[in-house]
Amino acid sequence: MSAAPSLERHRPKAIVVIAIFLLAATIVALIVGESLLFPNTLLDKLWKFNRGLFHSIGRLSGMFLLALGVGMFFAALGLLRRQQWAWCFGVVPFAIDACGNIVSYFLTHDALRSLTGAIVSATFLFFLCRDSVRGYFLRHALTPNHKP
Repeated sequence: MSAAPSLERHRPKAIVVIAIFLLAATIVALIVGESLLFPNTLLDKLWKFNRGLFHSIGRLSGMFLLALGVGMFFAALGLLRRQQWAWCFGVVPFAIDACGNIVSYFLTHDALRSLTGAIVSATFLFFLCRDSVRGYFLRHALTPNHKP
């Protein structure tokens, strides 16, 4: 029996869900980043719906979003491959986003958007910080060559 099926059998389901979410975030970040770096008429029409901070900063935010998209892609792969750094990389953006949504409420007073964002981020943090998920990565970090 190979290690891959055993690894998948014991992987918490939350890791797969979070990895899928990170892959979706990758796609969004890459599309939005590309639209900021290389404006075109199709994606410019979408900006009419939400002219936010990223659009006002311009190309610099496009480069940031492209880098973030690449990071999210590798974090998703790392989570699926049981890399401890990927767990840390997953926790940090969700924690920053949750804090950002709370601060955003006090700046914009948009309770629905801020509260929804904070709840989504807090939910992902909750699942990433559960004992079963943390233990999944910690056990691998402590015994990387162990084959159950």
